[in-house]
Amino acid sequence: MRPLNKFKNTIKRNEVLSWAWRSPPLSFFSFPSPPQPPMERRNHSSLAEFVFLGFPKVGHVRGWLFALLLLAYLFTFCGNLLTFLAIRLNAALHTPMYHFVSILSLLELWYTATTIPNMLANLLREKKTISFAGCLLQTYFFHSLGASECYLLTAMAYDRYLAICRPLHYPAVMTPTLCGKLAAGCWTCGFLCPISEVILVSQLPFCGYNEVQHIFCDFPPLLSLACKDTSTNVLVDFAINAVIILITFLFIMVSYGRIISAVLKIKTAEGRKKALSTCASHLTVVLIFFGSIIFMYVRLKKSYSLTLDRTLAVVYSVLTPLVNPIIYSLRNKELIKAIKRTICQKSGRAHH
Repeated sequence: MRPLNKFKNTIKRNEVLSWAWRSPPLSFFSFPSPPQPPMERRNHSSLAEFVFLGFPKVGHVRGWLFALLLLAYLFTFCGNLLTFLAIRLNAALHTPMYHFVSILSLLELWYTATTIPNMLANLLREKKTISFAGCLLQTYFFHSLGASECYLLTAMAYDRYLAICRPLHYPAVMTPTLCGKLAAGCWTCGFLCPISEVILVSQLPFCGYNEVQHIFCDFPPLLSLACKDTSTNVLVDFAINAVIILITFLFIMVSYGRIISAVLKIKTAEGRKKALSTCASHLTVVLIFFGSIIFMYVRLKKSYSLTLDRTLAVVYSVLTPLVNPIIYSLRNKELIKAIKRTICQKSGRAHH
């Protein structure tokens, strides 16, 4: 028994010496290794960027799509910029209605700038990437500007309601002070609304798969990438979007309902036709914009089909800003004259 015990003790002593030889030497300045974070946090922190899939099946028509999108962006940019400058530089247009139109033009400039330039760049480059922080910022500004537009369209509907249905009280009610407060309220409420949604998304763990099935960063495609139950996020998104979109849309429709009712009482056929034409064009923009965003954001699921989501995104991010200068500006003779006058003044100064 003694030789066997001696043999076992020798083996144990050799194993200890072997472990000591393989282990790194300790020193006075050695510190214990920091604890490793949980798997979810490691996955989240290691996700540095997202990859857009964009329009995966465009193929050989990619160049045509780029040209169409570029033309739409240039028309939207130039139309809204000229409208804003014409109203700001012409004292005759410093009325509540044109004040709101100029703010809408400025808002559309920023609204389209958050997504379309990036969409154009992605059509040209092979690697369609955006950083994690950049994706969250794009989502925040896109939604804050979109919410501001909802509030602004509501203020514009209220202004038209007062002007047509309460013409005698209109000058006393819609003062420059009230216009300024309404505009400031639209911007402030719009930029406060998406903060909680962005914070919730920023805390989600993303487990390596970083391909965004969309043409820009948005809440629904980001929730689809999270490796965690996102029912809380979906519920919060639904509640916030329902309050913002549905209430403002209802207020707009009630305002235009009363406007149409008042217009139908106009005795002259020409005046009735002109007023109805203006209301119809405004309602067309409202229905296109709100119809697409209601279908996209007021829902208790992450997404419908990918093709439908991309189509709706093109409608409310490209088509509506493209139509707005035509409806609110280029169909207005007084504003067209002001735009021409502004262009002539600018060109005259350039020649001098």
